[in-house]
Amino acid sequence: MHILIISQYYWPENFRINELSLSLKDKGHKITVLTGKPNYPEGKFYEGYGFFKKKKEIYRGINIERVPIIPRGKGGGLRLILNYISFVISAGLIGPIKCRDKYDLIFVYEPSPITVGLPAILMKKFKAIPMMFWVQDLWPETLSAVGVIKSKKKLKFVSKIVQYIYSKSDKILIQSKSFKKSVVQYTSDHDKILYFPNSAEKLYKPIRNNNKLPEAKLIPPGFTVMFAGNIGVAQGFNTIIEAADNLKEYKKINWVILGDGRMRPWVENEIKKRGLEETFHLIGKHPIEKMPAFFSCSDVLLVTLKKDPVFSLTIPGKLQSYLACEKPLIASLDGAGADVVKESNSGIVCTPDDSNELSKAVIEMYNMTEEKRNEMGKKGRKYFEKYFDADMLVKKLENWMISLIEKK
Repeated sequence: MHILIISQYYWPENFRINELSLSLKDKGHKITVLTGKPNYPEGKFYEGYGFFKKKKEIYRGINIERVPIIPRGKGGGLRLILNYISFVISAGLIGPIKCRDKYDLIFVYEPSPITVGLPAILMKKFKAIPMMFWVQDLWPETLSAVGVIKSKKKLKFVSKIVQYIYSKSDKILIQSKSFKKSVVQYTSDHDKILYFPNSAEKLYKPIRNNNKLPEAKLIPPGFTVMFAGNIGVAQGFNTIIEAADNLKEYKKINWVILGDGRMRPWVENEIKKRGLEETFHLIGKHPIEKMPAFFSCSDVLLVTLKKDPVFSLTIPGKLQSYLACEKPLIASLDGAGADVVKESNSGIVCTPDDSNELSKAVIEMYNMTEEKRNEMGKKGRKYFEKYFDADMLVKKLENWMISLIEKK
């Protein structure tokens, strides 16, 4: 098959579509990616890229066609809207010119914005081929949950866009089974909805004997609670900070945050205001290749989401990475993500937005024997191999694609 992947984000940006595209290529399929110029999450073009630079690349045998895009800036307000719209316009107008080959299928990756589906529909019409749409974020629910859009009229308009995109998709893939409740509202054909969860890059695996790793030098001595990912509104950092404040007398418990995001300045200010400098550590963003090594230096990995109906339907992408690395978890979330942790017996689940429960969960892990924590990690890895193994999932996707093409 020759598969055209349409995604606003792609390598060198760190998104799961990178690994999926490589897995499909390794299966013998030809892959072309239509994407924008990399600028996530910093909000500015990566070094070597620009509005008119690097229009075409080859990444490990995958053809990349890039279209101009307005960088997202600090990720708020008008600048973010312009970022979304610019990709729709560029991909819609320039995409058909750049992507002139014959393709068998279009695969759309949607971690937000859902508007990535609009140029894909146009390309589908030009090429007369089927289209798969992989839903990572629910719109308009996510927009409302993080406060990007509060107007009911605007949310209703977004709902119409969602309905249009879903109606034009031949198959809708959802990363969480709970997403179906939302998706069925926008399509009459429920049979087109398929459950296709995220996996984790193959580099995520257990690492033993981590004492000599360079990453270990960046981790303060003691009991380490580690969070990796975006420092944003959805992650409920106010709860994490409050829990750390509750436990600041426990000098051996260290909170280590890997990543960056819009709320980092707020977090930095809270650390100073609450006197958490000894126990709360922001060690910045690091390459994905370093994550397993960092995770191996932790005693427990933390995943959080703020309490909201839409987030209860989501399985956070980092959850699969955590499980793959065979570490015990503390999950401050509910719904689908919490169910994974409970079913796998890989950690402790506590109510989102409840700093007291999070504090108690950390103390429980702290007082637990290392043997018991290791057993949780092993159970998590076993669950990952059973339900989220990349090779198993790619084989399933490949079969769906072949079946869809044959029907057309």
